[in-house]
Amino acid sequence: MNAAVEQRGRNWFNALSDGASPLAGLPASLLVADTRLGGRAARLLAVVADDDNPFPRARNGEVGLLEGWGLAQVIDQAIEADADGAEKRALIAIIDVPSQAYGRREEAYGIHQALAGAVDSYARARLAGHPVVGLLVGKAMSGAFLAHGYQANRLIALNDPGVMVHAMGKASAARVTLRSVEELEALAASVPPMAYDLDSYGSLGLLWKTQAVSDALQPTAADVAVVRDCLAAALEDIAGTAVDLRGRLGAANRSASLKVRELLKAQW
Repeated sequence: MNAAVEQRGRNWFNALSDGASPLAGLPASLLVADTRLGGRAARLLAVVADDDNPFPRARNGEVGLLEGWGLAQVIDQAIEADADGAEKRALIAIIDVPSQAYGRREEAYGIHQALAGAVDSYARARLAGHPVVGLLVGKAMSGAFLAHGYQANRLIALNDPGVMVHAMGKASAARVTLRSVEELEALAASVPPMAYDLDSYGSLGLLWKTQAVSDALQPTAADVAVVRDCLAAALEDIAGTAVDLRGRLGAANRSASLKVRELLKAQW
C-alpha cells in the first residue's frame, strides 16, 4: 500500500464495522459491510486506496469506474433486500476521497455514468426510506464526494485539519483561477464557497454536526465510541423527517438558494 496515502477511510471502516466481514465480490478499493448501529441494521461503505487497481488513476482512493458502479450495485442490493421490510437499513458513507479518477480510459468508458449511477442509487435509497449518513473522515473532493456521500440526509465531519471539502485541491483551484495558493486562501477568507475549512462549509447549511476526536487518522476506542454515538444520534434525528434535502437551505449563506427555489416554485 502506498505509504504516502493516509488510510483514514479504511481505518474508520475497520473500527466501525466491529469485526463484520466485508462483502465479497467487490473491487479491493470498495469496502462494504453490514453491522448494527444505534440498535438498527446499517451498511457501511468506504472507497479506499488500492495499489493494484487496474485503473492507475484510481489507486489512491479516487472514485472511478469500478468504485462508482460498485457503490451503485451494493446500494441497489440493499434497496431491493429491504423493499418489503418494516425497517430500511441505514447507509453510512465513510468519506475520504481525494477526487474522481482523471484518465483517458475513465473518460472513454464513461466515468460520468459510473458516478451518476452511484449518485442515483444513494438518492433512491434515501427517497425509499433508507437513512443515509455521510461521515467525513478525510478529504471530500470534487465529483468523488458528489458520488459518495453528498446525497446523505445528514453529513457529519470530524473536527480535524485533515478533513477538507471542496470542488478541487488548492493547487488545481489556484491554477484555474489564475492565482497563487496564498491568493486563493486570502480570497477564501471572504468567500465561504471558496474555502476548505469546515466552518465555512458548515455556513452553507450542509453539515449536520462536527465531531471532535483525539485521532482522526488512527481512531482510539474512545474516538470510535463517540463517533458511533454521533451516528446513532443522526439516525434518530432523521427518523420521521422529510426524505429530501430541504433542511440544508436554512443557513445564512444559502439564502440565495432558498430565494431561487421560491421564485421557481411561484413561476411553475
